[in-house]
Amino acid sequence: MTDKQQADENITPSKTPTRAGFAALIGAPNAGKSTLMNAMVGHKISIVTPKVQTTRSRVRGIAMEDNTQIIFVDTPGIFTPKRRLDRAMVSAAWQGADDGDVLLLLHDCARKKIDEDTLAIIENLKKTGVPASLILNKTDLASAEQYLARTKEMSEQYDFEKIFMISATSGEGVDDVRRWLASKMPESPYLFDPEVLSDLPMRLMAAEIMREKLFLNLHQELPYQMTVECESWEERDDGSAEIKLVIFVAREGHRGIVLGKGGQTIKRIGQSARHELEEMFERRIHLKSFVKHKKDWMDDKDRYRDWDLDFNA
Repeated sequence: MTDKQQADENITPSKTPTRAGFAALIGAPNAGKSTLMNAMVGHKISIVTPKVQTTRSRVRGIAMEDNTQIIFVDTPGIFTPKRRLDRAMVSAAWQGADDGDVLLLLHDCARKKIDEDTLAIIENLKKTGVPASLILNKTDLASAEQYLARTKEMSEQYDFEKIFMISATSGEGVDDVRRWLASKMPESPYLFDPEVLSDLPMRLMAAEIMREKLFLNLHQELPYQMTVECESWEERDDGSAEIKLVIFVAREGHRGIVLGKGGQTIKRIGQSARHELEEMFERRIHLKSFVKHKKDWMDDKDRYRDWDLDFNA
């Protein structure tokens, strides 16, 4: 290279091409998909509870790794559906899998054996022949002997492109997965503003945070028979926001359980939701919650559209 060429290169250095693409997370309920996506993004995007089937629709979280943008698609857990909502959730999960540039199957390796839902997912992968990689999650809850044996067992079930062992909760191994994913993304302009962490609207995020707190504070099947909607979002002159949320329950008797004696239960849950929303949005939040009975909310087409679910799945 001549001095002139070197000088020209110093003045106008070559631009590193950007990359962008989608990584779809699929797995059985409670495998840790939402926890992993939050860890990948470095911010809470998808709600997390110990209960299965918490995630109802596809949620996208956006992570940057050097010059690469990775859009993670957190899908509902795949299981044997029984209701219309269940069928729509499972359909959304498989649609999310089809939309990804890279498909990741997440499995809880702390389980005593491979669960039936995961085996069913693998059978579907065999039929479609879609390339997939395996992430064995919750290594912090399993012995090395246990997760190494599970690695061998699952490798015999399917020819995975790559296998990772991680703990989404502690973060162990997460960076390795993100770096590998960055190398798999196609060359492309960024698909979202690099400063954006999710495409989830703030109104929907507020409703989801409230739903998470309801899951954490109410027991058995009750959380599955309710939904939360943001009725209004009002910006105030002082920079704060007033959010009105409506909790719809499927049975009239559930209203009293959610409200609690003298409204104490919903007050406690609302305070917890408000504190998290204030941290998330970095502003003061005035949160008002109402509990209403609506027997047929699971059969309302408009709700399915808002959740990006197929009503007729």
